[in-house]
Amino acid sequence: MIVHRRAVPAALAAAALLLTAGCSSDGGGSSGPGEGTSPSRTSPQSSAPAGQAAEKTPPARGSVTVVRTVAEGLESPWGLAPLPGGGLLVSSRDEGTIVRVDERTGKKTELGEVPGVSAAGEGGLLGIALSPGFATDRMVYAYFTSVSDNRVVRMLYDEKKPPGEQLAAPDTVFRGIPKGFVHNGGRIAFGPDEMLYVGTGESGDTGLSQDRDSVGGKILRLTPEGEPAPGNPFPDSPVYSYGHRNVQGLAWDTKQRLFASEFGQDTWDELNAIKPGGNYGWPEAEGRSEDRRFRDPVDEWSTAEASPSGIAYAEGSVWMAGLRGKRLWRIPLNGTETSAEPQAFLEGEYGRLRTVVPAGGDRLWLVTSNTDGRGAPKDADDRILEVRVS
Repeated sequence: MIVHRRAVPAALAAAALLLTAGCSSDGGGSSGPGEGTSPSRTSPQSSAPAGQAAEKTPPARGSVTVVRTVAEGLESPWGLAPLPGGGLLVSSRDEGTIVRVDERTGKKTELGEVPGVSAAGEGGLLGIALSPGFATDRMVYAYFTSVSDNRVVRMLYDEKKPPGEQLAAPDTVFRGIPKGFVHNGGRIAFGPDEMLYVGTGESGDTGLSQDRDSVGGKILRLTPEGEPAPGNPFPDSPVYSYGHRNVQGLAWDTKQRLFASEFGQDTWDELNAIKPGGNYGWPEAEGRSEDRRFRDPVDEWSTAEASPSGIAYAEGSVWMAGLRGKRLWRIPLNGTETSAEPQAFLEGEYGRLRTVVPAGGDRLWLVTSNTDGRGAPKDADDRILEVRVS
């Protein structure tokens, strides 16, 4: 039985600002709530922001078709970044390497190993992203766990060099993100504003999430050079939103609104619409709260049904990869609220799902996560799938 509870979000500001929220460890907490859990509740549809045309509401029922297996035999894949002109860069959490996958043939070419990666527990080489100016600067950004902290670096990628030597020495962009055996966050993405967004975890120290002087349990917004981005909600601070437990998914819709997935502890995993300066409640609230200081999630799931990592936006819906849940969730949206009940696809068919990335139009790249020590890998794991969605 799916244990799911849709929250009723508060009205959001009319400006076309960026939004996110929620979190749980890779394996989820204890088993989810039982039959006494609150039933699903339907949210009212929101109106479009001022000055913008109303969005087309996606159909209540969607579909997912696995078109093909793009690549096999990946070791602990975590982040994926499509290259302009073709090719997929994939990070290995445990090996600390980045490989280029030819999406037509599945051929893998190692760019190199990122120095300084300390892989233990949920830490290691996590999210990767391309510079907004990648066509000219060839910079690859990466988030990883070192011996002392979590940090973001950038590296020059030179594909003319021999395999294994194509990454230059890393330049540290941002350091000092708390590390832990669990809850290291790790998703990075450049937004429509060309600023760098970083999802962090509270490293198992729950008090950090509500401490705005800490960068643990936050979504950070940085310049490409790692400075607090102009227009951030707190003066001279990289913090964009707080009260998070372990953010591992970041995605924007067609109107530049930011959404984030978050692991819960024992009860509710979350999909959140992120408001600048918003407090998302952890550790005082997990999931929906009656406390008006905290922003409620767009939707909630039991930790057994989700334990979400990456998310992507396509065809009017957020698509959310489930680790412990071993399924791909479709969350149809109307504005920043759900327009219909979420649907689960591929349940148990490919095991743990880590990362989902737009592949253009109605296609997504979907990355499995069965070789990370918590899955039951099959002979071909881990793999990248191309899926068609509606």
